[in-house]
Amino acid sequence: MKKCYLDNAATSFPKPPVLADSIYRYLTEIGSNINRGGYESAYQAEDAVFTCRERLCRLFHGDDPKNAVFTQNVTMSLNLLLKGLLHPGDHALVSSMEHNAVMRPLTQLAKQGVEFSRIPADRNGRMELSALPALKRANTRLLVCTHASNVNGAIQPIEALGRFCREQGILFLLDSAQSAGVLDIDMARDSIDGLCFTGHKGLLGPQGIGGFLLREGLAGEIEPLLSGGTGSLSHTEEVPDFMPDRFEAGTLNLPGIYGLNASLTWLEQTGLATIRSRETALCERFLLGIRGLPGLRLIGREGGSTEYLAVVSLQFPGRDPAEIAYRLDSEFGIATRVGLHCAPIAHRTLGTYPEGTLRFSFGYFNTEKDIDYAIQAIRGLCEGHRA
Repeated sequence: MKKCYLDNAATSFPKPPVLADSIYRYLTEIGSNINRGGYESAYQAEDAVFTCRERLCRLFHGDDPKNAVFTQNVTMSLNLLLKGLLHPGDHALVSSMEHNAVMRPLTQLAKQGVEFSRIPADRNGRMELSALPALKRANTRLLVCTHASNVNGAIQPIEALGRFCREQGILFLLDSAQSAGVLDIDMARDSIDGLCFTGHKGLLGPQGIGGFLLREGLAGEIEPLLSGGTGSLSHTEEVPDFMPDRFEAGTLNLPGIYGLNASLTWLEQTGLATIRSRETALCERFLLGIRGLPGLRLIGREGGSTEYLAVVSLQFPGRDPAEIAYRLDSEFGIATRVGLHCAPIAHRTLGTYPEGTLRFSFGYFNTEKDIDYAIQAIRGLCEGHRA
């Protein structure tokens, strides 16, 4: 049976060939830790880690490579920043299209005296910017939002959001889980104070590596939630006050960083515009192919493709989307994602709660044949049910 992977919003697959080669080289030829060895292989590892920080700064137009911090994933990054910045009595603004990586930390903080308000969005997932002034309070500390929805791909106007935050004197935190490696993100242009990323989606890296970038001067306002050995200032029991050591306690995921460094190199050589153009073309081909099929509902996607990533959510009225997902996998070898996608608030906004949707998400390495094969399979399931 043909295998067709259409779940790139969960994790991208396949990866650039250089990824596995780089991880293998680290594991078989380097193997050393960083900041903890005075020998050649340790210095090579340190150089690779710094190079990866430099590439992240180029990609996101960050201030300084030292302000690029490695974590396990975007969820850990969001937790570190939200819980390190918000304190009892603070208020936050959050979009109504968020993933639980944002909403669960905020809900925890609410039990400790932090308040938050949801910025409404329309049924296509686009944030209503006109609501911002009325929601902002005297104690509003920050605005946090996803750049693009993992449910329907809706892209938020981060430049306008950043401008609002700058004018109002509040911090702007961005969850780039879906957009990093696909959309152009400029921390300076978009007035982003903290940008959280994960390696295994659009950055085409391995699982288990992510991080965040901070604007210069913000680190001192964030209380580190993790502390321990950094290989620096070993004579003191105090947490280092300099970057990136302030937030990188313990041994880093060096195989993951080597893999991410390789995938970032591939991204630089390929170009975000090329990746975005290809993924958009594949998505448009899919949308054209399923248009008008009986017993199918396209969720939250009015407007042009420039307003969305290559993520499509579908419902099949009167049918369980889990049954459709199962049949696509078992009968056609097509991998999708079904349910609420860890984003119940987004599904409430889109009108798809509690049943959820069947999600298709396309990546650079998908082919036109993959798209046509998926269209054919969906058509068969729709028309067969009607018959």
